[in-house]
Amino acid sequence: MEKRATSNDVARAAGVSQSTVSFVLTGRAGISEATREKVLRAAAELNYRPNLAARSMRTRRTGRLAVVVPIASLNPLSLIPGAVAAAQEAGYAVEVVSLPHNPGERGERLAEIVGSGQYEGVLAFTPLHTPPLDADDPVVLSAGEFDDDMHAAGLFTDASPIVEMMERVAAMGHTRFLHIAGPQDFPSARARRQAYSDTVQRLGLTSIGVVDGDWSGQTGVDAIAALPDGILPLAVIAANDLIATGAIQAAMSRGWSVPGDVSITGWDDHPQSAFLVPPLTTVAQDRERLGAHAMARLIAALRGDDAPQRPADLLAIRWRESTGAPRA
Repeated sequence: MEKRATSNDVARAAGVSQSTVSFVLTGRAGISEATREKVLRAAAELNYRPNLAARSMRTRRTGRLAVVVPIASLNPLSLIPGAVAAAQEAGYAVEVVSLPHNPGERGERLAEIVGSGQYEGVLAFTPLHTPPLDADDPVVLSAGEFDDDMHAAGLFTDASPIVEMMERVAAMGHTRFLHIAGPQDFPSARARRQAYSDTVQRLGLTSIGVVDGDWSGQTGVDAIAALPDGILPLAVIAANDLIATGAIQAAMSRGWSVPGDVSITGWDDHPQSAFLVPPLTTVAQDRERLGAHAMARLIAALRGDDAPQRPADLLAIRWRESTGAPRA
């Protein structure tokens, strides 16, 4: 059996002391970034795995973090790879721990996780009713990107791209707009609807209405099919890409050209959106980087560092051929 690498082996490979290796792997402040990178590189090359039980007994640190999430919900799963990668880069082991989908049961499960002594920190992307914590308990951080019903919140309610898209489409020559909204029990849908209404009023545009529905393509189909004749040219602001896809299909079924008669925008930048006919203008959300940022906040709290600022470019508009100047 191959001999397991020790912290002394890592120290020799990195050209540092064994205590420096320990400081790096436990997140101690005062280590230069160059030294930290040397130690982490040596540990990776030697496939070094710290003895977490021994470390915990000596330092009350386990080197382990937990990401807790209701596995029954798919929404937060796209954030987890970024969070895990950021933790591993900082020298921590990470476990994804399932929480009950029922919000009322999450507090009890969280209390078990916190009290287990296995983790230095716990990161959640959903609100947590945290039990009272002692000084020796792990740091618990709720990133707040989803509400109790696992509907998108936090960054996902930033509707500023709606404003930017409407401003640019209006500059192309559109004056008549329609918003096909998502379900209003979603904070993100409410924020996009409010941004639409505020922008219509501020720019002096004509709104022919706001159509409520679900997140499906059928909502887009039904909204466009119900429009009267003589409504063109028109700009449609759809609350997500599926709704926008339905709107494109329904517009073409009526013999309307996109974008000549109807300009259409979406939200989510689904993989197929760039390959629609025409390709869809939409909003991309970098969920993996958002997960990494949330983990960086947890690690900063563990180490007593200042919280990092959220990157400014987590939302980006992908301008494509579904938007353009209305034809004369």
